Amino acid sequence: VVEELVDELWVFQKQLCKSFYPVLQQAISVGTSFEGCFPCDDDAVYQLLLPLKAPHGHTFTLELGTARGMPAGDPCIRVELECTCTGQQMEENMLCFLHHSQKDITKNQDPSLLHTLCIGYYLDVHKTACWFQNLMMSAWRDVPHSCCYNMKMLPSSQSCRLELTSASGRTFFIELIFGVQHGDLDIFLSSQTTEDTSTPSTTWPMTYAVAEVKFFRYVARQVPTGRVYLKCLHYCTHILMGTSFSTCTFKTVVMHLLTTVTLSEWQSKYLPLRLQDIMQYVHWCLEKCLKHFFLGNENMPKEISLLPSFRKAEPLSLFQRFTQDPAAYAEALRDFKEL
Repeated sequence: VVEELVDELWVFQKQLCKSFYPVLQQAISVGTSFEGCFPCDDDAVYQLLLPLKAPHGHTFTLELGTARGMPAGDPCIRVELECTCTGQQMEENMLCFLHHSQKDITKNQDPSLLHTLCIGYYLDVHKTACWFQNLMMSAWRDVPHSCCYNMKMLPSSQSCRLELTSASGRTFFIELIFGVQHGDLDIFLSSQTTEDTSTPSTTWPMTYAVAEVKFFRYVARQVPTGRVYLKCLHYCTHILMGTSFSTCTFKTVVMHLLTTVTLSEWQSKYLPLRLQDIMQYVHWCLEKCLKHFFLGNENMPKEISLLPSFRKAEPLSLFQRFTQDPAAYAEALRDFKEL
């Protein structure tokens, strides 16, 4: 239902056809809710990544923070104007932002993206979220599913969060996160910034959510039956509530094990053994380190499209905070014993 509803967002293009706002692409289902491992369906948040393309007369340039393309600093999306004077690029009645006077442009067409959703030359997360939320509110009545669900917009400065209630009273939640793809790679810069108020609103952190989706699809084609790895994720997510471990932690552990344990041993009859493997691996990681799955991992399937520098990068530990905070580490050890 969520995917069908989001596919209906094409109706928004009618309102955007003469504007120079980002062009909406088909949303991509990401996150644990679609993988079936969320602990409580009633509280599940269905996250989707909504890719954005540059409008006509504009280009997006992703600045990742370092010359090698590794995620560091404050990744951002630079917006630049391009000439549309040539017959090949010219759209009907469109004035070139570079070679026509600002007076003529203001009089005859909508402003450029630089004058609506940017700070300086950089796409702003907060402005983008606000723009799309207003678009959703104004166009909701044109969405076919709107006759079946009552929609409530939830506050967010980074995404579009919706609470949908059916006529029978069932409620579920959708979060649309905005992203810009790095070329044709499975890497996006996304609007899902941290809660740190000191982070500039032009920061678009790198996300591997699409790469995760492709990885699990790859595994699904290889595992004979059962997909016991999803059952493992489901059980682990259940028992994580109230602990210092996140769903991301156990998902990373399971992904590492899927590249080291023979895939034929991920059938239902091996469920107890795989759960035992997961706990042993977490224990080892607490003593050593939990490596980032997509950085410095040479076991990555070739079907996952990343920058070459990612596979050869120095491994990044997701448990690095424990080396800097002895109290948090002691709490994690206590939580692990309980688990």
